[in-house]
Amino acid sequence: MASKNNKSLKDVKRILTTFTSVSLCLCVILFSFMFLSCQTAPTLKTHDAFLKEGVFPLDKEASVYLIADVKEAKSIINQLPFNEIKDSNVRQMIDRSNYAAAALFPQKSGKRFQITAWGNYPNSGADMALGSNNNWKKQQNENHVPFWYSSAERLSLAMSAKNLFVVSSLNNSPADPFTTGAVVPEGFSDFYRGSVLSCWVNNPASMLQQIMDKAGVPLRAPVNQLFLNLNFGNQAQKQYEAVIRLGFENAAHARGLAAILSLAGAFTSNDPAMQIAKLLLSNRPVQTDRFLDIKVNFTREAEVIQLITSLAGML
Repeated sequence: MASKNNKSLKDVKRILTTFTSVSLCLCVILFSFMFLSCQTAPTLKTHDAFLKEGVFPLDKEASVYLIADVKEAKSIINQLPFNEIKDSNVRQMIDRSNYAAAALFPQKSGKRFQITAWGNYPNSGADMALGSNNNWKKQQNENHVPFWYSSAERLSLAMSAKNLFVVSSLNNSPADPFTTGAVVPEGFSDFYRGSVLSCWVNNPASMLQQIMDKAGVPLRAPVNQLFLNLNFGNQAQKQYEAVIRLGFENAAHARGLAAILSLAGAFTSNDPAMQIAKLLLSNRPVQTDRFLDIKVNFTREAEVIQLITSLAGML
């Protein structure tokens, strides 16, 4: 009888051992499947590398693209007129950023803005924090890369250890924060040169036309490029020096517009809503071949915020 009981115990142990091994194997297979089918957020090369290659990790449908040294421009970024940036989770991530690129979209695109940033991020801790917040839900894009979405803020967010991805929607459909394809205009990489904040306009002829129309100047300018650089004039007093660069097909077009801008300067308005027109028309342009550079000094940080707000308001 004892031998039979021992045999039964051995059979039970063998079955349990086999079951445990199979269960462990199934868990490993399941975990591997989940890992392979649900990729993590990508880690990108540096922003300088993207600039040199000429294609940026932002959607190509935007009207204005900005690049900022976040540490240097933080006080400006904190005052930008986008309520979504005031989200506490987003603000914490921006505080950990070194550089950021942003795209501002026209309303017809269905998006407001997109941000790709470089820094050091606690991605696992952020997942725990967002996962415990009822306002944020886990989503996946078509490539099975996960991101978080807040329907209250209409905001999509994801991160890796070195990159942050944010996009704001105008509707209730979660937007994919992982996009690329924004073509960097010729000459922008050299123009940027590590400034505090720099931007280019995707359709400069249309925007310049709006600016001139607001100023009451009947101007049809064949401008191909519109860049802006912002650097410190006096960092302690938060004074800035800006360069607005207009690029044309040839030097003759640049020379013609320089003459028109100089003449039109006397007709500018004091209306704050026309700040961009005032900057173009009240500062003497300097021509270099097919480019016009217009240098502007900002004595107050509020003037810089107003400029960016005016750009956003024209989209």
